[in-house]
Amino acid sequence: MKTALISVSDKTGVIDFARRLHSLGFTIISTGGTAASLADAGIAVTKVSDVTGFPEILDGRVKTLHPTIHGGLLARPDLPHHAKAMADHAITKIDIVAVNLYPFEQTLARQDASFDDLIENIDIGGPAMVRASAKNFAHTVIITDPSDYDLVASELESTGTISQSQRQTLALKAFSHTAHYDATISQWLASQSTVGLPTETALPLRLEQSLRYGENPHQHAGLYGSFLKIFHQLHGKELSYNNILDVDAATALVAEFREPSVVIVKHNNPCGVGTGTTLGEAYQRAFATDTVSPFGGILAFNMPIDGSVAETVHPLFAEVLIAPSYTAEALELLTKKRDRRLLTVDFSKLGNASAPMIRSVAGGLLVQSADLALLDETALRVVTDRQPTESERQAMMFAWTVAKHVKSNAIVYASQDRTLAIGAGQMSRLDSARIAVRKAQDAGLDLSGCAVASDAFFPFADGLLQAAEAGATCVIQPGGSVRDEEVIAAANAHDIAMIFTGMRHFRH
Repeated sequence: MKTALISVSDKTGVIDFARRLHSLGFTIISTGGTAASLADAGIAVTKVSDVTGFPEILDGRVKTLHPTIHGGLLARPDLPHHAKAMADHAITKIDIVAVNLYPFEQTLARQDASFDDLIENIDIGGPAMVRASAKNFAHTVIITDPSDYDLVASELESTGTISQSQRQTLALKAFSHTAHYDATISQWLASQSTVGLPTETALPLRLEQSLRYGENPHQHAGLYGSFLKIFHQLHGKELSYNNILDVDAATALVAEFREPSVVIVKHNNPCGVGTGTTLGEAYQRAFATDTVSPFGGILAFNMPIDGSVAETVHPLFAEVLIAPSYTAEALELLTKKRDRRLLTVDFSKLGNASAPMIRSVAGGLLVQSADLALLDETALRVVTDRQPTESERQAMMFAWTVAKHVKSNAIVYASQDRTLAIGAGQMSRLDSARIAVRKAQDAGLDLSGCAVASDAFFPFADGLLQAAEAGATCVIQPGGSVRDEEVIAAANAHDIAMIFTGMRHFRH
């Protein structure tokens, strides 16, 4: 007679699975609520406490942590000395284990969960059984996912056993499951601590969606985490790897604004940003920055899209539109383009999902906190002879907000409510400034009287002189160069007002 141990928090499908095992001649042992559920369903079940001869204690914290259980999980019956030890200590081999863990992650998601609630939902015995069974997968089948019940039962019914390859696959899922579980707990405890980065870390990520490919067709890719809990796709083709990167970039920037705003992103850089009294006005201002690059781009709106805005946007070929919601009239028009992806975004969840930032490097990962720091306007320092006017100050703040989201070296020309030119991702800050000016000229935009933002300090006066030549009257930059005095002198010579922020926003 074979033995199965079943102890689950998520009881999905467990009654049917236990019934099928029982019909195959398995003795079923179980704990607490699972044992009660099986007994109520008319399935013969033996309590773990009857097997161990020891009661559940400490409010159920100790149930399965016993040599009789773990001996049954870890024993190798093919080894004579293991078989003898089992016989000497009356240990029965446990052949199948179905365990899933206390719902820590679900408890963490509850708004009303207290610290003590979370502590009590940290499972100890469950992970110990899962890991023991997974280590001994050649002799103990471990199931942590209810969707695998039918697979295991069907193979037992057809062959009388579980193949070694299937056992190993289930063991992999089991170790991945406990690793994710522990990582979630670790990350939560880290969030409660004042300590910086932990000396050891694991990332609690679950595959949300397999992607067709990565940045290029020969690369494998998948989406992990909770992206699809923040964004919901209403229409269009499946999101690609590159779409997801651009959606993240566009939404992070548009969320910086409170008034009706639109951000257009291409290749992870904004190519136009506008605000207005209406969303339609904001879109026209964003689009006017660069009427070429938005083709095939990503558009993010911080207000619901109505029929009027939809009519304005509809002629543009855009890969993705993102908004908090769409009216029925807007959806009727925008869904006429079959492949256009329409997403909604829950801005309330966006801020909590921003950290940490992770980049892969040879042999490891770089991890940092998200760049969520807000500019303290009271700490801004005017370093030139001329003070900026109020309109210039507003234009500088707009440009600075956008520059934070542009790849370095970043130069942004802007007025109070729109970008006028953006230079991104160049090896030289002067090149970024020149490219921005050329793009403004190509678009027929006049840069006279505009503001310029630089994501890091001007190392030489040449970048500032380029801005002055283009017509800028004010500049905002972090400061901190050994040539700051030279740059300030150049600004004074051209009657430019300049602010130092003391903060930079590199974005590599």
